[in-house]
Amino acid sequence: MVVDGRTLTCTDVELVADHKVTVRVSPDAAHRAEAAWRLVTDLSAEREIYGRTTGVGANRDLTVDEDAGPEHGRRLLRSHAGGTGDLVPARTLRAMLLIRLNQLAAGGSGAHPRLLDTLAQALNTGSVPRIHRTGAIGTGDLTALAETALALSGEVPWLAGGVAPVSLDTSDALAFMSSNAATLAEAVLASLELDRLLRASHVVAALSYVVLGGSAEAYATAVHEARPHPGQVRCAAEMRRLLGMTGEPRPGRRIQDPYGLRAFPQVQGPALDALAYLWEVLGVEINSATENPMVSLSARNVFHHAHFHTAYVAVALDRARATIHHVAELSATRLGDLVEPSFTDLPAFLAVGPPGSSGVMILEYVAHDALAALRQAALPVTLGTAVVSRGVEDHASFATQAARQAVAVGVAYRQVLACELVAAVRALRMRPADLMDLPVRLGFEIADAVLDPGLADRALSGDLAVAGGLLGRLSSV
Repeated sequence: MVVDGRTLTCTDVELVADHKVTVRVSPDAAHRAEAAWRLVTDLSAEREIYGRTTGVGANRDLTVDEDAGPEHGRRLLRSHAGGTGDLVPARTLRAMLLIRLNQLAAGGSGAHPRLLDTLAQALNTGSVPRIHRTGAIGTGDLTALAETALALSGEVPWLAGGVAPVSLDTSDALAFMSSNAATLAEAVLASLELDRLLRASHVVAALSYVVLGGSAEAYATAVHEARPHPGQVRCAAEMRRLLGMTGEPRPGRRIQDPYGLRAFPQVQGPALDALAYLWEVLGVEINSATENPMVSLSARNVFHHAHFHTAYVAVALDRARATIHHVAELSATRLGDLVEPSFTDLPAFLAVGPPGSSGVMILEYVAHDALAALRQAALPVTLGTAVVSRGVEDHASFATQAARQAVAVGVAYRQVLACELVAAVRALRMRPADLMDLPVRLGFEIADAVLDPGLADRALSGDLAVAGGLLGRLSSV
């Protein structure tokens, strides 16, 4: 993969995070980085530049002694490497290193170009720094990137692997730290997980539709042309495809279905739209020169600004999490319909055995436990703020927390969908003729091949683990 500072995608980030490709820096990007480094070095001799000739934060008005040399930069990194809590997983760290490399390749940091080569080497050798998770509020991942810089310079050990130490002088310290690469890494990987789950949810909902004898009218083309929100239209079209719907809608068992089926496009649609917007935001962020101050080669100048503020990311993540909560609620309602004989014409709780058998009764409890966790993770982080550094930095986006919560939403949503999938497959096993030759049959066959075929009362934990693991495959049915 060629890193050029301009064309990185979320999918690219995941490929590198999963160690599936190697990277190299494009010659043009290396040239831009060197030109920016030379320009800011010259300008630093002529004017004050934040973090290079001055302190940072509330110390912005304090001038650094000219003879301080590299020691100012080292002090800056050491003092900011104050993260705490759990360590960031290696997969997220590889994503972070790639995003930071791509941002530096955009040519706005003024950091020494040797940093680009060293980051590429770290990625290609599987080396990851030891980074603590807690320490950012959406205005720059200062602790995470300070810890990364200390590993690059050889001052602290790597979590895995390692590269030859690279010298970081005064001009490199803030230039390297001035980024939200760790937050963006977590957000990108979470968004891709949510995308897989949303795509899989079409298949799971379609399987439930078959069991419940749903009405095709709710997905009819004419219905959604009358109110053509993009995500809603896309969802209805996908349901028509999976359910083999052509021509006039076929009647279902009821004149109108419960909301879990009937309102699925209207609820799934906003989530699809929210995720599409989130990808737009992340695509801009991972390909932008966001460092403060920013070196502009075209203007031959250095600008002080607020690109470190990630309100766009925080708001987009809040929106995505809120919409997915609504989609997960519909999954839980469909699960409730699947265990109700009046909807399925099957035994209560899909039970097989002596009177009083429980079947999948417990799945509703599991689903609502996961849904409660999802509901908490979906609460907006953008309603709070922070005032730090003696009042100079008086607003925060908390995009970092929004990204963490997006990961939690993905975990909980996967659990909810797994509950519905286990129940739907069980019901279809009890009445297999319902599937006939529908395209969604492939989804059933994938699950049927690996889920325990036993219908007698037993522990379902293993079924849920398998079902949760299948959702990635179902996303491409």
